[in-house]
Amino acid sequence: MNIAMNMWLKFAIQNTLRNRRRSLVTVSIAALGTAAILLAGGFALYTYEALAQAAARTTGHLILGKPEQFTRDEDTPLQNGLDNVAALRTQLLADPAVRQVLPKVEFSGLISNGDKSTVMMATGVEPDSEFGVKGPFLTITAGQVLSSGSPDAEIMLGEGLARSLKATPGSSLTLLASTAEGAMNAMDVRVKGIFSTGVPDIDKRLVYTDIVTAQRLLVTQRVSSLGIFLDRMESTAPAQQRLAAEYPALTVQTWMDQAFFYKSVRDLYNRIFGALGLIIGVIVVFVVTNAMAMAIIERTREIGTLRAMGTLPSQLLRTLALEGMVLGGVGAVAGAALSLGVSVMLYVVPVNMPPPPGRSVGYPLNISIDPSMYAVTLVAMVLLTMVASSLVARKTVNMAVVDALAHT
Repeated sequence: MNIAMNMWLKFAIQNTLRNRRRSLVTVSIAALGTAAILLAGGFALYTYEALAQAAARTTGHLILGKPEQFTRDEDTPLQNGLDNVAALRTQLLADPAVRQVLPKVEFSGLISNGDKSTVMMATGVEPDSEFGVKGPFLTITAGQVLSSGSPDAEIMLGEGLARSLKATPGSSLTLLASTAEGAMNAMDVRVKGIFSTGVPDIDKRLVYTDIVTAQRLLVTQRVSSLGIFLDRMESTAPAQQRLAAEYPALTVQTWMDQAFFYKSVRDLYNRIFGALGLIIGVIVVFVVTNAMAMAIIERTREIGTLRAMGTLPSQLLRTLALEGMVLGGVGAVAGAALSLGVSVMLYVVPVNMPPPPGRSVGYPLNISIDPSMYAVTLVAMVLLTMVASSLVARKTVNMAVVDALAHT
């Protein structure tokens, strides 16, 4: 059986070399189509991975809070906040998958330079832990990042907000917010640094301060939620199940539950690149089908001769399907090699994409190399070209021998 299959495969390869120019064009189009599918798919996968990592780095792999924190608006700051945070953090850190637990205080209010006041969206964090665990998620444009244990009340301003208030590192500003009891409270603070998130609309409102300053301003010891950072992304689902069972009175969300931008981008890219891949696949199949149709028309009398000599239609159909497999397979392998080369080159020679809508900074263009995607694409290309070749050849190989021999 293997000897016969090898013979038919050798026969198919020799047939594809009869018209080298046509075969080369067919293989080239198949290669370009395969490369386009793999590069588009790799770009989408890299985007998904980057957005997932960014979302988990921003909120934590898991977010722990009271159920009301995630389901209803607060009437006063930290109305649905967590108490006894120190003991809760100690318990959470005992879990082997938990790397760090970061408390966060979220509140809004006004910020003033004395002459002008504007709305702010503020976040209180533990600076040393926050910037140590999350890494450089902000771009410092002036001054320095916050540090824990500072005797002064310090803040960091978004670039757009600093420009609006004419504030620079060292400037004195005033924060005004409602306390946890509903009263108004004000606090003088000093600007420690100015940063950019890369999103101008956010930079016009965002303020970072240390958690002690935020709690003093709001007159409470509560925090909004706890961000739980795990040892790896794959630990998210198991850790959520364990913690949900351990703390039934609290809600444990995953980063995915709050990653609205990630979900939107993934849905959009799935539609765009799915349609693109379908169109390219259809083009490749049509090109191979056309090449095989021309070859079969040219060899109709030859097929009739082989039939007259006793060759079965199934054997001829197998040979022509193998020809399609050779054309599609060689093109798919060449396209995969081209895609792999481009993907590796982008890691060696970095290329930056322009800023997307709503952002002020670009991002590196990288293509993920996913073995399963390569395997599925190659197999799909080979199967599609084999099926297309078989369908084109069926009518000719089943033609009456007399009609095939008389074909001109």
